[in-house]
Amino acid sequence: MRHLFHNLWIFDGTGAPRFQGEVLVEGDRIAAVARLGTDPALPRDGAILVDGGGDTLMPGLVEAHGHLTWPSSTERIIHHFELPPEEMMLAAARNARVVLDHGFTSVYSAGALGERVEVVLRDEIKGGHLPGPRLRASTIERSPPGADGVETGHVDHGRGPEAMRGFIDHCKGLGIDSVKLLLSGEDALLPGSSQQILYTDAEVQAACQRAREQGLWVNAHTQASDAVKMGLRHGVRVLYHCTYADDEAVDMAEAAKADIFMAPAIGIIVATLEAKPPPHIDMSSMKESAKPVIERATRLIPELKKRGVRVLPGGDYGFPFNPNGRNGRDLEHFVTLFGYSPAEALAAATGLGGQIMDMELGLVRAGYLADLLLVTGDPTQDVRLLQDKNNLAAIMLGGRFHKQPAALRAVAA
Repeated sequence: MRHLFHNLWIFDGTGAPRFQGEVLVEGDRIAAVARLGTDPALPRDGAILVDGGGDTLMPGLVEAHGHLTWPSSTERIIHHFELPPEEMMLAAARNARVVLDHGFTSVYSAGALGERVEVVLRDEIKGGHLPGPRLRASTIERSPPGADGVETGHVDHGRGPEAMRGFIDHCKGLGIDSVKLLLSGEDALLPGSSQQILYTDAEVQAACQRAREQGLWVNAHTQASDAVKMGLRHGVRVLYHCTYADDEAVDMAEAAKADIFMAPAIGIIVATLEAKPPPHIDMSSMKESAKPVIERATRLIPELKKRGVRVLPGGDYGFPFNPNGRNGRDLEHFVTLFGYSPAEALAAATGLGGQIMDMELGLVRAGYLADLLLVTGDPTQDVRLLQDKNNLAAIMLGGRFHKQPAALRAVAA
């Protein structure tokens, strides 16, 4: 099937200014892109014409810190965080569709609440049996057993390098794409624990080495600066948070910038500070722990960006006070807190998103997967447009419309 998008502006995902043009989609790929006034018009014969009405065509968004099994969404708030497996699967399937409804055509998982639930979800979506985004699946986040660890699910794979290698082998057998390790604690869950290092160098080295052998990626929760450095030393691919990274850690991140990604997960921090829980829920400790994170992130992220480190939006969505479906708020935080221009924030969520997914997506470019949004208005001037799914006139995933535009015309002669 062929679709020809015309009468529109194009944001191509690189961060460059929009331009007027046309895009031809054939099958699941972008076949051609033409600039109005520079390139000849694209062939229309046999194509379904999509009149953009002066709106903006852009790549689909990528959530770089996804938690589709964390149960709450904008459609249904669920106050129990861990659910029975049957309910978890339904919540995950709903969340997948909700984030796609909001323009996120890809999700890079930062951990799940069940061992295989994301593998099943990924494969059902890929097979066309459920609506949802492309998914890089993960499993339960690994935290060491015992009182010093962080409760991440019912999993215990022991301590020591051999146990870590066994865990990676286990993950390979599950069929996941990436492994999440908690290298440090988390003050929001256990006050004061963010500076605690939960693994030894030998354990992380063994895990990363075996992951490379097995063709898996390693991602890590890193709050303490020593946790950031540990991850960088041993080949962690995606570092989350990095709140307390010192100058040495920033230098190390710059040196490794061709191989790593960073996502600060600022969405959960802002949502924590904004949250107004009922009287019987005490979030005072979480709110206190969030304040220094905001202060440090507003200095750290601009410095990482200046150094060329690939920093991506993705904000721990799935809590009742920060539900799946609000993911687009991270773009606004990148602008208001980190000093990104709207186009830079969009490029981080699209062009860089394709890189973290390791797929040909995230750019409006010939040969790339046709994961596209038609946005009413100009998001390169106001990224808040992407927080309202009603501003998405069309959502295309792999050349097929998840949300069909109103202005479709019959196949051209």
